[in-house]
Amino acid sequence: MVHFYGLLTLQREPVPLKSISVSVSIYEFVADVSATLNYENAEKVPLEAVFLFPMDEDSAVYSFEALVDGKKIVAELQDKMKARTNYEKAISQGHQAFLLEEDSSSRDIFSCNVGNLQPGSKASVTLKYVQELPLETDGALRFVLPAVLNPRYQFSGSSKDSCLNVKTPIVPVEDLPYTLSMVATIDSKHGIEKVQSNCPLSPTEYLGEDKTSAQVSLAAGHKFDRDVELLIYYSEVHTPSVVLEMEMPKMKPGRLMGDPSAMVSFYPNIPEDQPSNTCGEFVFLMDRSGSMQSPMSSQDTSQLRIQAAKETLILLLKSLPMGCYFNIYGFGSSYEAYFPKSVKYTQQTMEEALGRVKLMQADLGGTEILAPLQNIYRGPSIPGHPLQLFVFTDGEVTDTFSVIKEVRINRQKHRCFSFGIGEGASTSLIKGIARASGGTSEFITGKDRMQSKALRTLKRSLQPVVEDVSLSWHLPPGLSAKMLSPEQTVIFRGQRLIIYAQLTGRMPAAETTGKVCLKYTLQGKTFEDKATFLLQPKPDVNFTIHRLAAKSLLQTKDMGLRETPASDKKDALNLSLESGVISSFTAFIAINKELNKPVQGPLAHRDIPRPMLLGASTPLKIRCRSGFRKALPSDRPPSASQPIRRVMCCEAVSFQVDNYSLCGLINHKDRHSPGFGENHLVQLIYHQNANGSWDLNEDLAKVLGVSLEEITAAHPAELVDSSGWATILAVIWLHGNGKDLKCEWELLERKAMAWMRVHAGRSTILRPVSFPFPGLAEGYHKRVPLSPVSTILLQIFTNLPASSFLGGTRVKS
Repeated sequence: MVHFYGLLTLQREPVPLKSISVSVSIYEFVADVSATLNYENAEKVPLEAVFLFPMDEDSAVYSFEALVDGKKIVAELQDKMKARTNYEKAISQGHQAFLLEEDSSSRDIFSCNVGNLQPGSKASVTLKYVQELPLETDGALRFVLPAVLNPRYQFSGSSKDSCLNVKTPIVPVEDLPYTLSMVATIDSKHGIEKVQSNCPLSPTEYLGEDKTSAQVSLAAGHKFDRDVELLIYYSEVHTPSVVLEMEMPKMKPGRLMGDPSAMVSFYPNIPEDQPSNTCGEFVFLMDRSGSMQSPMSSQDTSQLRIQAAKETLILLLKSLPMGCYFNIYGFGSSYEAYFPKSVKYTQQTMEEALGRVKLMQADLGGTEILAPLQNIYRGPSIPGHPLQLFVFTDGEVTDTFSVIKEVRINRQKHRCFSFGIGEGASTSLIKGIARASGGTSEFITGKDRMQSKALRTLKRSLQPVVEDVSLSWHLPPGLSAKMLSPEQTVIFRGQRLIIYAQLTGRMPAAETTGKVCLKYTLQGKTFEDKATFLLQPKPDVNFTIHRLAAKSLLQTKDMGLRETPASDKKDALNLSLESGVISSFTAFIAINKELNKPVQGPLAHRDIPRPMLLGASTPLKIRCRSGFRKALPSDRPPSASQPIRRVMCCEAVSFQVDNYSLCGLINHKDRHSPGFGENHLVQLIYHQNANGSWDLNEDLAKVLGVSLEEITAAHPAELVDSSGWATILAVIWLHGNGKDLKCEWELLERKAMAWMRVHAGRSTILRPVSFPFPGLAEGYHKRVPLSPVSTILLQIFTNLPASSFLGGTRVKS
């Protein structure tokens, strides 16, 4: 009997991949990454090792090399078919060969082949890439080292050429037989405030007193159960900038690598306006495949994806503006639409949709998104209501390029906002469909809330349209700028805009400056951003800007082997070969011709195992907390004859209605309130009407944690009707018990406020009368200030000046 020791696959075969080490160099908002895979053959036969791994789709892979017995072999970028042929030929001739290629169906998956790895020998392969770092809403730059590769659903028409057809073994994360180490160096002239991560890190080490350089390391023991994420906070990130990079020596002028390249970054200061309240067709396309039954993160206590999806749809439905149109689709192996076509947003249609959302399950099988997209696009346009499409998926599909192509074909009739759910969602799909339609993309991982990111995007989609976007260059005579980035037609508030250009012509003498101007129109008003820069290109041995520019161009032309038009295919191939950036049509190949040992028979094939995550392969029984569970029973509240003597903690609000203090009616987490939390928040929002109001009933009372009798007894009927009173209580509850999640209910609160303004204006019972709140802004035990939101609410319902409510003064008509 043969006994193997050390690292084994599920088939009891030793694993040739021993470790992965990553070095990250971040300068401002660009990362340059070097990843080394270390192999060792512990068997007695030559091996071919195949390793599939994820990569962010924005990554521009520009270098691949191997180190064998101290000898470095630099790979050459070739036409993919040619590289594969040369790889097989080298192996058959007894040489050692290394092949790196991008998957033919998706830009975010790569495969690395190590062929003819001799018994007892060691080899290291290193790939290098550069990428832009996205800007988060809180100002952080986000770097992600993908470590999770989920299985992708493959339908009958999937490409047979995809490396995803390789059946790699899956092992539990605790048994994964290779390790990961990472060191990141960060530099910024603006200063580094802090670095955070979803994984354990070493303490941040600042390399200078001015904090412009820092270094962090990934703690030992990473289990590949999540992507490694760094959030980097600079002291200043919103400064426009232009960086010029010198051309590659000996390259012919007029070509991309033969001229200087420019990288321009703008942060347009678009004013925040109130959303439009009528226009728009909103279609929500929600993944209901089996994988949506998995937890949101790798920790089994996190919320299930499908449960988060339900709560998200409730929030979205409640936040839609009156007068718009909407529909909801669920998709998997098949798809379902809530309505045959988009319907007008009314109380009836909203309630019908909510009823179906509550029953929604992850029960539609695989992940085929193309068919529902095509059905949505076939529908007739609604005049005056532009289509806004929201796509939610865990991104486990194989027909990525076909989906992106469909979205691009219909880009003139809609914008697509996409959301990648959970670890390992396809960055190629999520970013690709948003880019093709002028929308935005979001990724929901770790402790991120789908609800927050979806509502922030809805708010963005409701912004007034930015029009007439143009970019102009002011350069010395004889020098011109050729745009390399796609034409920018959409700009959102808080968005960073990155533009690449090629400078052609004669570069002027030192100390000469140029200027670039960004102009756009918003609601008839023209805005302009400017950036002035020195015309002195700087050398960079990695040609970072040139390669990022090449990647930007490739993303517009390269749609995979099957979907790319013939004219673009040639351009993409030539651009890839010239810039050294890998594409669907090229691959890196390195051959060690010093090794000349003909192989007797086929090589032993070893697929490197990948981790098994929760929900990735087998269904799990997971206890979850339902977002729609009933309120827990509470102690009986005091009788109506007894005054309630407690002070409201939230927003420091306290005023009395007859013998009742409103702070007592809506007390924050007191013993009469049954565990307020996000579940109660969902319940409160669930009961809001389409017009923004709430009804005064038992459902509302349960959420508030008091009896309906108490609320009714405290109702100032001479000032406000029952719906207005219920809406006041609901909005104040939101401010007191949901402050941390305000971004999720901000839009529906605006609806409530708008409804109250209209309602107060036409109500016959709302009139300036003696205000029966003698204890206004005065608690039983201490005086507390009135919150701004309560001042506004009271002003609306009494038509009295705001100043009248300050200081506990009684106001008379």
